[in-house]
Amino acid sequence: MTHLDDDLDGRHRRRQRNREAVVDALLELYGEGNLEPSANEVAERAGSSPRSLFRYFDDVDDLCGEAIRRQEQRVRGLVDIGAGADAPVAERIAALVGSRVALFEAIGSVGQVARIRAPFQPLIAAELSQSRTFLRNQVKKLFATELDALDPTQATAVLSAIDVLCSFEGYHLMREAQGHSRAKAAGVLEQSLAALLVHVVVH
Repeated sequence: MTHLDDDLDGRHRRRQRNREAVVDALLELYGEGNLEPSANEVAERAGSSPRSLFRYFDDVDDLCGEAIRRQEQRVRGLVDIGAGADAPVAERIAALVGSRVALFEAIGSVGQVARIRAPFQPLIAAELSQSRTFLRNQVKKLFATELDALDPTQATAVLSAIDVLCSFEGYHLMREAQGHSRAKAAGVLEQSLAALLVHVVVH
C-alpha cells in the first residue's frame, strides 16, 4: 500500500468517525426531547462546526434519515416476540406486550421524529410502512388460531384493533398524553388484548 493509499484510507476513517459522531449527537438530542435541534446544537454536541455537518450529509433530511436508520438498527433485536403460535394465549399476549413495550421504549423520541418526517421524506415513509406491515403480520401469525376461529369480517376487525393497540402511536398516547407509567401501559395492553382475544373468541 502506498502513502497515498494510507492517506486516503485515513481520511476515509476520519470522515466515517466524524459522520458517526454527528449521528450520535443528533440521537442524544432527540433522546433529551429536542426533536428539531439546530445545526449549531448538533455540531456543538458532536464537537464539530455547523458548516462541517454538510460535508458528511447532503442536507438535514439526509442526516435525520441516517439517525432514524441507526436507531432502528440498534433496536432490531427487540422485535422478536419470544413466543410461538402454539403457546397458551395468555403467554402469547404477555410476550407480545413485553416485546412491544421494550421496543417502543428503546425507540423513544426517534419514533416521533420518524412520524413527523415521513410525510415529507419518501424514504422514511416507505421504511415506516414496511415496519408497520411487519408488526401487523407478527400479530396475525401469533394469534392465527384465535383469528381463524372468527368469521373473516370479525377477524379483520380484531386484528386491526390489536394492531392499533400494539402500535408505537397507541403506546405513545398512553405514555405521554394519558400519563401512564411503563408498567401501567403494559397492563392496559394485556387487559385489552385478553378482552379481544379471549372474550370475542369464546363468545
